Amino acid sequence: MTRSPSAIPVDDRTWVHRIALAMLKGIGPVNARNLVAYCGGVDALFTDPKVKRSLEKVPGIGPKLAASVTDRRVIPAAERELAYVHKHGLRPLFYLDPTYPRRLAQAEDAPVLLYVRGPADLDAQRIVSIVGTRTPTEHGKRFCAELVEGLRAVNATIVSGLAYGIDIVAHRTALKQGLPTVACVAHGLDKLYPAEHAATARELAEHGAVVSELPSGSPFAPGNFPARNRIIAGLSDCTVVVESGPKGGSLITADIADSYDREVMAVPGRPGDPRSEGCNRLIQQHKAALITSAADLLTRMEWNTKAPRRKAPVQQPLFADLGPEEQLLVDVLRAGGRVGIDDLCLRSRLHPGKAATLLLNLEFSGVVRSLPGKVYELH
Repeated sequence: MTRSPSAIPVDDRTWVHRIALAMLKGIGPVNARNLVAYCGGVDALFTDPKVKRSLEKVPGIGPKLAASVTDRRVIPAAERELAYVHKHGLRPLFYLDPTYPRRLAQAEDAPVLLYVRGPADLDAQRIVSIVGTRTPTEHGKRFCAELVEGLRAVNATIVSGLAYGIDIVAHRTALKQGLPTVACVAHGLDKLYPAEHAATARELAEHGAVVSELPSGSPFAPGNFPARNRIIAGLSDCTVVVESGPKGGSLITADIADSYDREVMAVPGRPGDPRSEGCNRLIQQHKAALITSAADLLTRMEWNTKAPRRKAPVQQPLFADLGPEEQLLVDVLRAGGRVGIDDLCLRSRLHPGKAATLLLNLEFSGVVRSLPGKVYELH
């Protein structure tokens, strides 16, 4: 028998307060954390009269936001949401609990509360986010599928947004390969968008997870999607953009992942192809490493645990057509092994912008390889 909102046990009061904290209007994740720290706990925020009278003193909280905390409608709404959580077997994860995903916890703007449907381990050893355009080419879809298939070797968990295009290819391929996969959605878990992906979402809930920071009944809003993208980026060790136009959610996710100091990778495309413009720009601006296969990702993340990394022998003919400045960079790398971009510029006496352009050309040519932290080595 489903319990009514009014029949919530006393032991659940802390969860009511946690849910209420996440539902406060105008109070984002950063301010929510400040409130809990200032009040000495989430329960005191809603139950201690002295705390309520001093809310305006909390940094970032003025009269308007303080009124949001004391709004009498918040607690009943949180009670109804907790009843929904119980009824549908959701996992609520609070940011102060050890069950909260450790990677996401490192982001200061991470949600204070996550709702999870499904058994997936959000702290799996290796987690990769794959994002891209909603209108991919056949090549893009094929690459995405091959990428996920290649990640089976390390049993990676695949994270994406359940959207059309690259997202759904990533999820469905992961399910087909027997890999855990997590869908981060931009609405409450009482609905599904797009509806055409309902069958995949049900399979995800059985073998992976569907995740949201929004409570049931939340309306669709454009602003929910960029917020959702930070969860995709924050849950993962690295983010891969397969195809992307010059604007869009994939590039937002890549920027967020970069701001979290996570690895960002992109698949290059033909110059002038609008569906590769975003990826090419990420690579050109050194915001993403260039990859052409799952093997490239495994090497960059140093997940090739079964065999030591081997450097391919340097063929002299490979360098026959290098210009003098390119040869200068190659000589520095040959002498120094792995060298950071700043040291490369210092030793070669090249302007950073010029060096970056030359290194990109050398990377495209297969002469050098970029490593995490803007470090380079000979391929």
